[in-house]
Order: sequence, then structure tokens, then C-alpha cells
Amino acid sequence: MNHHSICVRVVVADQSEARFYDAPGAAMKMKLIDTLTDPIARLHDRDLGSDKPGRVFDRAPSPGQRRGAVSHHSTAGERSPRKHEAMEFARRIVHQLDAAHRRGTVRRLVVIAGPTFLGLLREAMPKSLHDIMAAEVCKDLVHEDDNGVLAHIPLEAFEPVFKPYYSARG
Repeated sequence: MNHHSICVRVVVADQSEARFYDAPGAAMKMKLIDTLTDPIARLHDRDLGSDKPGRVFDRAPSPGQRRGAVSHHSTAGERSPRKHEAMEFARRIVHQLDAAHRRGTVRRLVVIAGPTFLGLLREAMPKSLHDIMAAEVCKDLVHEDDNGVLAHIPLEAFEPVFKPYYSARG
């Protein structure tokens, strides 16, 4: 990446899939960098393994614990297994973005997700990622092709003078 181009890391996500791109400019093709998936998010509620509000089964049993045993973690209020899993996936996405930012490969960030998942991503983000947020697009575009995603990114995200941040709502 030369110093004349503005490369933006774009993440397009929902509760079960995230795609990470580098976008050198509004009129240029985005390059897919990585993907993350959470196949558990596609399970039905009954298969996620809850028995009572606030009680969530562990995904992997601890030593000596049988699979499907109840985990007695204290939770703040009622949390469905689906919401818990979505929060965990949001944390995985943010961890990957934060690691890239710490390595210096991410200097600007655009986050695209539906309203509920966008809120989970925001909640999981450290201040360092909020500080480099160039735009957020509140739309579920995870099933759009690359050109469809790029068309929703505001031009301001690619401007040479960085002004955090622009929020586009669908």
C-alpha cells in the first residue's frame, strides 16, 4: 500500500458469517482478506442447548463434564443461547480486527451489519477501533456480492482527510 492510496478494511457481517476486505478506493475492486463463520448460529434454538433462562450449555464440555451438561455461569439477566452465541461471534470478529490494527495493517475501518448485530459489534469494540471507524452501514449485506457491498460504502470513508465517522442507515 503506497502512501497516496487510502486502504480501508471493510467487514461485512451477520451472526453467522463475516467477510473481511481491503478496499483501496471507492472505484476500485475490494480484495477479500479473510472470512469467519459460526455454524452454531445456524442451529435451531432447541439445538443450541438451553433449558432455562440464564442457563446456557457449554459448546465444548470441560474435562470430566459430559457434552450437553448445564453450565452454571452467572449471567446478568436473561440471555438466550442465540444471543450469547452472537455476542461470542461478534467478539471473535472484533478480536481479528483489533489484531490487524495492532499490526498496523488496519488504519481505517468500515463495518457493515444489520442493526442488532452492528450493536453487538460496537459493544465489543475497544476504543482503538472506534477511533479508526470511517463508516458504519446499518444494513444486512452479508449475502450481497462484492460490488453490492462496495456500492453501500460512503465515499467519505475513502477521503484523504480522515474525519471519523459517517453512519449510513438503510
